Amino acid sequence: MKVYRIPPDSSAILFDMDSTLYTNEDYMRTQIEKPLRRLAELRGLTPDAMKGEIENYRKAWTETHGGSISLTTTFRAFGVSLEESVRWREELYEPERFLKPDPLLREALEALRPSFRFALVTNNPVAVARRTLAALAVEDFFPVIVGLDSCLVSKPHPAPFLRAAELLEAPPGQCVSVGDRYDFDLAPPLELGMGAILVEGVADVYRLKPALLRTGSA
Repeated sequence: MKVYRIPPDSSAILFDMDSTLYTNEDYMRTQIEKPLRRLAELRGLTPDAMKGEIENYRKAWTETHGGSISLTTTFRAFGVSLEESVRWREELYEPERFLKPDPLLREALEALRPSFRFALVTNNPVAVARRTLAALAVEDFFPVIVGLDSCLVSKPHPAPFLRAAELLEAPPGQCVSVGDRYDFDLAPPLELGMGAILVEGVADVYRLKPALLRTGSA
């Protein structure tokens, strides 16, 4: 875990979902492989060939623009609209197959709830997010979910973070973003004046409360 910044009057936490609120490499792998296979079928390519094209595009984009590009935005360059990406993810993703209730996560969130309001900010659709939270048995902690279909843009665009802060009725300067990818989950919030904490998985979320009570790196 690395703490980049915690505003002194923090009142809201914006959580990433995948590889933040749970750690499951098999499920994360299927989230890449399933839409990639569908795109490969549409384009008449093998999955390996399609994967190579995607990787080459993302590498070239980073060299030209700097930073990172989401898989959804990459797919748009290959003719898959955002709306279609949402439908694919709703159809293909199966959080219930891979995830189970996490009592330690519930305990960690319960410890934070007296001091913070929570929002989920994810590049998955809202429906997938709700199913994921239900599988983890923590859906009651997240009245606010901002997904791919909420702002019609994906992280690292700043709009999802601003939307989450708006729905929580919290100024950006009172929000802390928690996620596993600096470029996607932390860099935009830091530019907006929010706090930011980098985690390596849900085990870091279990010990989030002590980290929020100090500054610096953990």
